[in-house]
Amino acid sequence: METLEVYCLSAIERGMDGAKVIDPRSIVTAEWVRMKCQFGCPGYGRRLCCPPHTPIPEVTRKVIDSYEKAILLHQRLDQGRKTKGFNEAIVRLEMEVFLDGYYKAWSMGSGPCRLCKECDIAGLCKHGYEARPSMEACGIDVFKTARDNGFPIEVIRSLEASRNVYGVILVE
Repeated sequence: METLEVYCLSAIERGMDGAKVIDPRSIVTAEWVRMKCQFGCPGYGRRLCCPPHTPIPEVTRKVIDSYEKAILLHQRLDQGRKTKGFNEAIVRLEMEVFLDGYYKAWSMGSGPCRLCKECDIAGLCKHGYEARPSMEACGIDVFKTARDNGFPIEVIRSLEASRNVYGVILVE
């Protein structure tokens, strides 16, 4: 098995602006994050990768705590650019990590899943191999997690603004 820094280099080659091996204990979960989805996002309940279909923060914390390492991934998106390409790159990197022998590798991306134009929440996911929930959908405080690990992040003040987005791959 490769050292995890190899995957950080692979992430940069895939277009990420930053990648860092971190201690999973530095990933911050909080109940209020899920509330921001429920009472602030028009997509709440409309996708299988969004609350209430995603793990609650308490379950997310238990999952995170079952891993020894994580890779925090960062990309700066220019105005108007969606997270779909970023999330697809994370899933491809997760698969690379898995195929190298890290059988527990699992990732979370950023923002809503955009694999289907409209998600069939009454059925099974049509893209189960590629679909992943976002960090925030699982109750992760992305701002504190990014800042505590030395990455930049700020509140965007308009939808046209550039922004920093994050994803994580849990590895053991």
